[in-house]
Amino acid sequence: MTYLYLLLEFLKIGTFSIGGGLATLPFLYALASRYDWFDQATLIDMIAISESTPGAIGINMATYAGFTAGGIGGGILASIAMITPGILMMMIISKVLTEFKENPLIIKVFYGIRPAVAALIAYAAYEMLKVTMFENHTFSIETIHIGSVVLFFAFLLALFKTKIHPVIFIVIAAMLGIFLPL
Repeated sequence: MTYLYLLLEFLKIGTFSIGGGLATLPFLYALASRYDWFDQATLIDMIAISESTPGAIGINMATYAGFTAGGIGGGILASIAMITPGILMMMIISKVLTEFKENPLIIKVFYGIRPAVAALIAYAAYEMLKVTMFENHTFSIETIHIGSVVLFFAFLLALFKTKIHPVIFIVIAAMLGIFLPL
């Protein structure tokens, strides 16, 4: 039964997470609350691993989530289910879009999708902020984790002010996570 749920959930995620891998995060947060495959803390670890490994974050997340829920078969199934809607949509769109690329309705549809994608990504950022910066994942001033906030702003400032490759920051953050009690 797990495989059927994986198939249906990741077909849905692949169909509606327009805008890239980060747009899958709200759907994955919903999975964490609906099934016992993984919790929100594990989801944050999945995001870190998916961001750190080669490949698209969406497919990496699907593989990791599927593996967590159903082993190797679950990882393969979730990955295939995740990419199938996109492949089918791209095949259809590539045929149709060349004929209708100047159509005002099509242009308006794409302008309408952009804010929805931005909202999905903003929601994912909010959820990640809540889990990484606040104890017990509750968004209040009393539960703020000062060390995490200081590290966040230090890395953000360093990213803007230096020309150091982001991978270096990932390695430094991993080392800090190992050696500092955050």
